[in-house]
Amino acid sequence: MTETTIDTAPAAHTTDTDRRRKTAMRQVWALGDYHRFARATVWEMGPALVDACGIHAGQRVLDVAAGTGNTAIRAALAGARVVASDLTPENFPAGRREAEAQGVELEWVEADAERLPFADSEFDVVTSSFGAIFAPNQQAVADEMLRVCRPGGTVGMLSFTPEGAAAGFFGVLASYSPPPPGAPSPLLWGSESHVRKLFGGRVESLELTRGQYVERADSPGAYVEFVKETLGPVVATLAAVAGDPERAAALDRDLRAFASTANRGPAGGPAEIPYDYLLIVARKPGS
Repeated sequence: MTETTIDTAPAAHTTDTDRRRKTAMRQVWALGDYHRFARATVWEMGPALVDACGIHAGQRVLDVAAGTGNTAIRAALAGARVVASDLTPENFPAGRREAEAQGVELEWVEADAERLPFADSEFDVVTSSFGAIFAPNQQAVADEMLRVCRPGGTVGMLSFTPEGAAAGFFGVLASYSPPPPGAPSPLLWGSESHVRKLFGGRVESLELTRGQYVERADSPGAYVEFVKETLGPVVATLAAVAGDPERAAALDRDLRAFASTANRGPAGGPAEIPYDYLLIVARKPGS
């Protein structure tokens, strides 16, 4: 199993503000224990994306914003030759351990989803599972994923929708740690019209399918404690209000209110919080 660090220094047109934002994003997603979070929440969505994209043996696959390999490892299990790229290489050690436990090898590359360090048409399939949606320049992400995908290849993504639990969850965090001015919501990737606009007329077909998966915990309170320990954006938001006991207490109350309101589990029983998603499968025209 290999890890590659490619020069991801910003291009000449990148501003100091862009560089600071990327550094901050990397720091945020390195907090907590992302692999523990992913294994308990989105982990079973990886096979769904692999199946939707028809990934099979012999293909070369790039997983963008791969985290610890939710989709990338499943693509490798299907027999593909896989590159897992992410802006936050701090998550790679856990991904390497998971891949080794699954008996597969991947290449791990530190890379910015808005400026992928790969050649045009290098991959048969390009994927991203609830990852690239957090990059601020959404058009650049769409452009780059299409650029590195070969003619006749497939781009597949899983995105949270603007409706449902994700809006409530990220809304709580944004009220205590607002995103940079002008930054688009990552939930826009769950809007069919927005996705069509991002890909434009450059794809031969665009399949958009809505679905839902469920995050579980012993109780709504246990769910809150879990995300406070494991999910980088929550850990960062807690740190941002740590010096203000009243705001820290209010954040905790709001997270608990979210978990209680979104919970669809039985009264007094385990928490079951459904998250709506959009499955995107775009096919590039052949050469």
